[in-house]
Amino acid sequence: MPRSKSSSNSRRKVKKLYQMAKGYWGAHRHVKKTAKETVNKALHHAFTDRHDRRQNMRSLWIMRINAACRLNDISYSVFIGGLKKAGIGLNRKVLADMAVKDPEAFKNVVTMAKSQAATA
Repeated sequence: MPRSKSSSNSRRKVKKLYQMAKGYWGAHRHVKKTAKETVNKALHHAFTDRHDRRQNMRSLWIMRINAACRLNDISYSVFIGGLKKAGIGLNRKVLADMAVKDPEAFKNVVTMAKSQAATA
């Protein structure tokens, strides 16, 4: 089996690295070592920030549901407890969307949750 040289693969890897570092400032896009460190850090931040974005969206949904519940004279915790007892399987994303776009339907869900919370 003939010996494989790595120059073409090395060039391809460096080219890919510089392409990913495009738009960075100064040596962060020109120098191989610095560009590699910067790209790796950027990829790490992209990975962790995707999780953070999901957490932020959940917090936003909870705030919207809480605000809509307060308008209907019920607290968020009592509302969620009533939903669980009533067996209503709507998630927070759907509830927040309903609270913003369709307040009447949300009010019906609140009345069902209130009735379940009052019986317990």
